[in-house]
Amino acid sequence: MPLAIVDLRKIYYEIHGRGTATPLVLALGTGGSHRGWLPLQVPEFSKRGPVVIFDYRGVGESDDPGTPFTTADLADEVAGLLAELGIEKADILGVFMGGMVAQELALRHPDRLDRLVLAGTYARPDNKRKLLLEQWRDLANSNVSLESNIRERLIWTLQDETLEQADLIEAMVDFYTKESPALSGDVVARQCEACIHHDTADRLRDIQHRTLVICGRRDALTPPKFHRELADEIPNAQLVTMSYGAHLVMAESAERFNDLVMRFLSDRR
Repeated sequence: MPLAIVDLRKIYYEIHGRGTATPLVLALGTGGSHRGWLPLQVPEFSKRGPVVIFDYRGVGESDDPGTPFTTADLADEVAGLLAELGIEKADILGVFMGGMVAQELALRHPDRLDRLVLAGTYARPDNKRKLLLEQWRDLANSNVSLESNIRERLIWTLQDETLEQADLIEAMVDFYTKESPALSGDVVARQCEACIHHDTADRLRDIQHRTLVICGRRDALTPPKFHRELADEIPNAQLVTMSYGAHLVMAESAERFNDLVMRFLSDRR
């Protein structure tokens, strides 16, 4: 079982693929684990070179100190993981909370990164996002079942056409409740708190890395306005809005999403 020691705590990780390309780190959002990348992204991205997936603190086999944390704290842990693995510089793809972690990583540890891909994320939440995340936090801390929590998040992260596919929804619920590593409600609640308090809006211009911002046109959780802000404020950023897909555009339009990422990372001009 691959475990790295960062700040005296274990972090679970996997490395897929080989080659001389800059390693790609995949940072998932709230309530997920490294397994979320395995079906659709890892097989494609690992053709290009090494792909690093990992679990945040308190997820699966990664240690949980049991204390509150920020997206900056998680960024420091990712930087520590890269150092422990002997990776001097990496690209990073972050979705929702993972995109927030990627922003903080670029700001706090700029020499550790080459390129950023930000999808379904924001620099600063508006009041609606704060209210929603507070609700998710409270649900995670309540006696509501994990299945109900998963269904609540799917309503916000999938487009209507996908939600009509009952068999697919049941398979996704089954995956998150049975196959994914254990994730306690308390950890999910602390992840929601980290997202509520994330704020890089006044520092985005300090991110000098080439950045690709990907938005699903029907994203209800992080609508296009948040992606436009990221692309407008990060000096070397470009925005691609995908016509098919919502927040989970990397699943709903995986082939197109993967192609965009691969092309961006392979273009070394």
